[in-house]
Amino acid sequence: MTPRMDSVVRRRLLVNYRTDPAVTARLLPPPLRPQLVNGHAVAGICLIRLGQVRPWFLPAAVGLRSENAAHRIAVEWDTADGTARGVYIPRRHSGALLTVMLGGRVFPGVHHRARFRVRETPGDLRVAFTGTDDAVHVDVHARPVERWPADSVFSDLNEASEFFRQAPAGYSTTNDACCLDGLELETSVWRVRPVEVLTARSAFFDDPSRFPPGSATLDCGLLMRDVPAMWRRLPSMPIGIPAEPAAGVR
Repeated sequence: MTPRMDSVVRRRLLVNYRTDPAVTARLLPPPLRPQLVNGHAVAGICLIRLGQVRPWFLPAAVGLRSENAAHRIAVEWDTADGTARGVYIPRRHSGALLTVMLGGRVFPGVHHRARFRVRETPGDLRVAFTGTDDAVHVDVHARPVERWPADSVFSDLNEASEFFRQAPAGYSTTNDACCLDGLELETSVWRVRPVEVLTARSAFFDDPSRFPPGSATLDCGLLMRDVPAMWRRLPSMPIGIPAEPAAGVR
């Protein structure tokens, strides 16, 4: 296993929902629990385009590019050193066949194949994808703005930015139901800007059997562009079984 993968985040769009803590907790395997902000859990979709992806010892010129997506839930758990924070990822998707083939083997995180459709300009962004092995579908339309939404669980852009910056660890479901793969994002540059999410359709958040009406509300969007990123493997996390498994995103 390569100890580190290097890349450039060409675009990272975070579409965030505020969700009911009790409903969200049912989707999480022990020892994870929802991380709360002003009484709400936080979940969302990460739509990320990576460039120059390669083992750290290879030059950027040989790196790969890919469109990827992850459904995420902000979580915390207890450790010997205190409370740790990160995100739980019940499902990852990628448009790159090599990523699908190597995910969960050469680097952490099982990825499922998806077809992506992207329309992107400096002032407008539309990202959609459909999984090829299941009924997963997402369609997001957003545009960069300067103002912060008044009804967000976060008081301003700085609070939202710090919330995600301080939780760089992501734990993904694997083919082993008893553990999660861990991956940590490191970057020497952290800069995000707000986006207005004009529309967001998601088979995960729109499913009333998973999120009953009123339990998942679109909250805010964040956009990151052209940021160097390093990805490091974390030790696997042993887990229990959630009350309502979310691994099969429908």
